[in-house]
Amino acid sequence: MRRYGWDTCVADAFAPYEDEGLIPARVVRVDRGRCDAVTAEGTVRARTAPVATDDPTRAVCTGDWAALHPGGTGETADGSPEVRALLPRRTAFVRSTAGNRSEGQVLAANVDVALIAVPLAAELELPRVERFVALAWSSGARPLVVLTKADLVPDPATLAQLAADVEESAPGVEVLSVSAADGDGLDVLSAVIAGGTCVLLGPSGAGKSTLANALLGEDAQDVHAVRDSDGKGRHTTTTRDLLPLPAEAGGGVLIDTPGLRGVGLWGAEDGVSSTFAEIEALAGECRFHDCRHSAEPGCAVLAAVEDGTLPQRRLESYRKLLRENERIAARTDARLRAEQKRRFKEMSAVGRYNAERKRGPRRDR
Repeated sequence: MRRYGWDTCVADAFAPYEDEGLIPARVVRVDRGRCDAVTAEGTVRARTAPVATDDPTRAVCTGDWAALHPGGTGETADGSPEVRALLPRRTAFVRSTAGNRSEGQVLAANVDVALIAVPLAAELELPRVERFVALAWSSGARPLVVLTKADLVPDPATLAQLAADVEESAPGVEVLSVSAADGDGLDVLSAVIAGGTCVLLGPSGAGKSTLANALLGEDAQDVHAVRDSDGKGRHTTTTRDLLPLPAEAGGGVLIDTPGLRGVGLWGAEDGVSSTFAEIEALAGECRFHDCRHSAEPGCAVLAAVEDGTLPQRRLESYRKLLRENERIAARTDARLRAEQKRRFKEMSAVGRYNAERKRGPRRDR
């Protein structure tokens, strides 16, 4: 079990379940109400339904530590092993579900490092990088940006500039350039993630499966080429799988995930603040403590944009992610919805007042 992350903290969390005859297990894959889980005796297929609650973020997911009933005649619904409880999660990578539902979805649990794969085969999408980094910080894991397919950028100066652009968009986050094709940078990346749990995130075509195979030292994941027409990839990984890393490379486990076309924020206010740390620092110098950095006098953020210290793109991305996070939060918080409605009415009233002043007094005909 140590190979999959078992330590004294997990042992202490599991202790209350020992007297119930349950056994510890780590979930390595979830699929349609069942999961594959690793125990001290090997991998078993277990039912997950009993753990389901009204909160979708409490559903069993890859990376969870669980208290498992071993099963047996008359012991469970169909005699198969069954997840009876989840141990407290140290971290959880959560995104909002698609559509207008106010629900969160956990992509991976108990992660130490979130590897954000950014392909150099296409133009950098810095707003996407900022979004992933914000979610990673919110999860409690440490984000690390991996620039994949570095062999496609043979000019060292160009590669260094691309890395610098990403570093500017992710303050305080380590950025590594790697090539799974020729092995460049893999030794450094392996050393960084050794001994812990990491999750590999990114869009389809980012080279995640190729990178996963290189880190695992075997072809554990299917790999397909990206389309020549638009450079986009197909979903070669369809489930979230927890895979053990080679012991000779330091051990640990890797959670590979399907390509994410979009990742909505979920409870990511702290993550957005960390991702845009320089804006948060400037905000402390604004004249008004509730400054929204739009048109207020004495705004240090706007002043930084005007003198070129802060890129306009960064401020626009910051505003967009904050609005999205507030919108998601308002769906589940009645008081926040009421506050947003009040604020909107106030802004509308101010707008009407200013418009009337600009037009001047009305004259009766």
